Amino acid sequence: MTIQLPDGHGGLRTYAPRTEPLAVTPGTPFTSRTVFSAAHVVADPYADVSPDSPAAVDWDATLAFRRHLWSHGLGVAEAMDTAQRGMGLDWAGAAELIRRSSAEAKAVGGLIACGVGTDQLSATEIGYPYGLDEIRTAYEEQLALVEESGSRAILMASRALAAVAKSPEDYLEVYGHLLRQAAEPVILHWLGPMFDPALDGYWGSTDLDAATHTFLDVIAAHPDKVDGIKVSLLDAQREIDIRRRLPEGVRCYTGDDFNYPELIAGDEQGFSHALLGIFDPLGPLAAQAVRVLDTGDVAGFRGLLDPTVELSRHLFQVPTRFYKTGVVFLAWLAGHQSHFTMVGGLQSARSLPHFARAYELADGLGLFPDPKLAEERMKNLLSLYGVSQ
Repeated sequence: MTIQLPDGHGGLRTYAPRTEPLAVTPGTPFTSRTVFSAAHVVADPYADVSPDSPAAVDWDATLAFRRHLWSHGLGVAEAMDTAQRGMGLDWAGAAELIRRSSAEAKAVGGLIACGVGTDQLSATEIGYPYGLDEIRTAYEEQLALVEESGSRAILMASRALAAVAKSPEDYLEVYGHLLRQAAEPVILHWLGPMFDPALDGYWGSTDLDAATHTFLDVIAAHPDKVDGIKVSLLDAQREIDIRRRLPEGVRCYTGDDFNYPELIAGDEQGFSHALLGIFDPLGPLAAQAVRVLDTGDVAGFRGLLDPTVELSRHLFQVPTRFYKTGVVFLAWLAGHQSHFTMVGGLQSARSLPHFARAYELADGLGLFPDPKLAEERMKNLLSLYGVSQ
């Protein structure tokens, strides 16, 4: 059987899908790396909503996907940008997601960490009319909820702080206050402007060297309150440089969806753990690769994970913030949800040729548990665009 896919140049090309998935089974817990997958949310396709409405979430399917990740030994990074935080999922929806996922993690013994931000503070026509005190209070409210849920906290970058802060000292003051009152060590998340343009100039400068200096100053002042950092700048060398400058005991969790195999494998001076959006669609394969790495087989690890980079770079291509559309699309093809609908209507954010290439790359990797189902669903999507088979 073959399928006709758009070639991106106005024509069609013939593709022959594989007939068998990659053979991957759940295994033992990881020993050499701590690995989180940032997980997507499943929208309720029957909700009567508009792109401006609060998110309508299919809780059963959303939690089932988290159980899928946990079954393979992955941790879940909850209510992050992969869950469309700030792109369809507001704070009320994120709070409910944190409560439900944390309870589910406790029930199944799954590793979880949850995003803490300031998205109660929305922009107005004049920007963000708030002071640092209000930003701290917003962070504190979310931190309290995550801690009460029993989950580890991930202090995410704040659009409001990026807009209001006047200097690096403002970041040092806000983050220092939060770290002093955190009950347990947290993960600090530096999300680059390619993922969210509103975060340009975070840590008080658009000069990445200056921003890195401030970021490291925050950690150096409170090393006992920082479990680790997640760096999402798509700059492998900068991550390595930061990793080598961290205080002893502070982990680096790579958030580089372009260069993750080499960063996780590491070098003679250290390695990165992982907190990645691409591990949502790659979950079982990524878990198998890490278990190979646990045995000391770096070449075997790279042999499994290196071929996935082309798919990841495709999903995260500019505009990078719309990578969530490809992630949910692949979850639908893989049978983890019954529909291709997203909160905020974000299923419209990528083109048909983009979907076609994502399908081809994922199929080639054997990511679909039922290749026939994936083929049928891809053909259904193509027919909606007027591509007959």
